Amino acid sequence: MDAEIIAVGSELLTPYHLDTNSLFLTAELNGLGFHVRRKHVVGDRDDDLRDVFLRALERVDLVVSCGGLGPTEDDRTREIVAEALGRRLKRNDEILRNIQERFRKFGRTMPEVNTRQAMVPEGAEPLENTRGTAPGLWLEAHAKVAVLLPGPPSELQPMFVREVKPRLARRGANLRLYTRDLRITGLPESDVDQRVASIYKEYAGTETTILASPGEIQLHPRVWSEDEVAATKLLDEMVKRFALALGENLFSISGETLEDVVAKELQENRATIAVAESCTGGMLAARLTNVPGSSSYFLGGVVSYSNDLKSAWVDVPKELIEAKGAVSSEVALAMADGIRRRTGASLGVGVTGIAGPGGATPEKPVGLVHIAIADEKGTKERNFRFPGDRDRIRHQATQAALDMVRRYFLYAPPAKG
Repeated sequence: MDAEIIAVGSELLTPYHLDTNSLFLTAELNGLGFHVRRKHVVGDRDDDLRDVFLRALERVDLVVSCGGLGPTEDDRTREIVAEALGRRLKRNDEILRNIQERFRKFGRTMPEVNTRQAMVPEGAEPLENTRGTAPGLWLEAHAKVAVLLPGPPSELQPMFVREVKPRLARRGANLRLYTRDLRITGLPESDVDQRVASIYKEYAGTETTILASPGEIQLHPRVWSEDEVAATKLLDEMVKRFALALGENLFSISGETLEDVVAKELQENRATIAVAESCTGGMLAARLTNVPGSSSYFLGGVVSYSNDLKSAWVDVPKELIEAKGAVSSEVALAMADGIRRRTGASLGVGVTGIAGPGGATPEKPVGLVHIAIADEKGTKERNFRFPGDRDRIRHQATQAALDMVRRYFLYAPPAKG
């Protein structure tokens, strides 16, 4: 069964607001057997709303919209959908009482404008909103279904799970989407495709998408099937072949982030880590501590941005900085070893580089980053040249640093039991 998603709101057509509801809705609908064919973002103009709803209802079995159910004049979704389906709006007194009661709970009187949220198209079934004032609406017409949901994710998601999902489960086909989420680092998108294209092309009836982001490639094989066992077996086979083709560059087959993978390695090896950062400005420490339970392996870190603090905080010799420069393999190595010794961590990581846009020289261009890792046996360093703007360079540097820690454990002896 086919579906389309419509995100309503003129603010979504500006650079300041992003539609995230459609990501949640797509995952939920796929799991119920609905194939999302299109997603739309439409402003609050009546003609545009009317056009996108009518065309969607002509094409697919299910249309799910989010937004435009508020109390203000620019919230026009319920009115336009009612008009498009030839339905009159009627006030639902039970909904009105619920809205009034919600305001009373917060010690306020309901503004008259909120009465608009109690207007329901004829034949529509209201969907309770336990998080806000705007009820959702379920409408059926000519074997088609339109579901109107509020825009705030905190209201939309629980409403969908509680009110919409059970209804759709009774209508969904036996067909389900099965997929995997592989994560790769250290290879550009074209290299990943070159390694795996001959594999996924062998599997008729499957789709494989490749998504690129700074420092990471995602590979998503997927198949629609009525047979969960057969679909799982097929995807397992594809993943095994992808893993052989991608080698050590593949760091997850279940959608884990690189920091999640590193966390598991540190915990399984009963190792600890500390970081000394310059150009990344604490971003590496932030990623390491994004993982719940990170206090068991992350001892701490410093942002030794200035040369003086590289010496004072992580014991980088001043004469070394003067001789080699702050952005150098030698200083990165000294930072890694210095933070390891200062904290007593199993591993120390040092990062120094030029994130730009200024500070570069012909010998040391923007994007040059030195990353070092130190343990009790010694230190290792790699230098990178990352493309992009300041934020992109800094993110890629943290990705490379985490990957160096991951690869360290690929060759480290297993922890003693």
